[in-house]
Amino acid sequence: MRAVIQRVSEASVTVAGAIIGQIQRGLMVLVGIVNEDDASDIEWLSNKIINMRIFDDENGVMNKSLIEVGGAILLVSQFTLHASTKKGNRPSYIAAAKPEVSIPLYEAMIQQLEKDLGVPIQTGKFGADMKVALTNDGPVTITIDSKNKE
Repeated sequence: MRAVIQRVSEASVTVAGAIIGQIQRGLMVLVGIVNEDDASDIEWLSNKIINMRIFDDENGVMNKSLIEVGGAILLVSQFTLHASTKKGNRPSYIAAAKPEVSIPLYEAMIQQLEKDLGVPIQTGKFGADMKVALTNDGPVTITIDSKNKE
């Protein structure tokens, strides 16, 4: 499971002209799923997301987590995070899990984040044509992969 995490002052997802998910201060998280992902990937990634110390403390040092600042999460599925650009100029998405695998894992990720954070999160709509808007605060953008724990 791969994620792009962006610290935001605001973010929203629009589908067919209507805002379906919106947050103020928190994290915009794009998540990509592969066939090999399972519950252990979800648990590891959720823990990293909510506990990563990327919010400023009173001294302006990134030393606080999402939980500590009372921030929100906007989670959006994005299969293109697993694009392969090795050959040619057209990315291949063969590594991305098909909907029958990725939808249940995406839904499990939502549940895990809500459990770990202790509050409901906002989401996009799986498989929809979404328009994502955000104000990246910092900017702070971090990529993590449960298969490559760096």
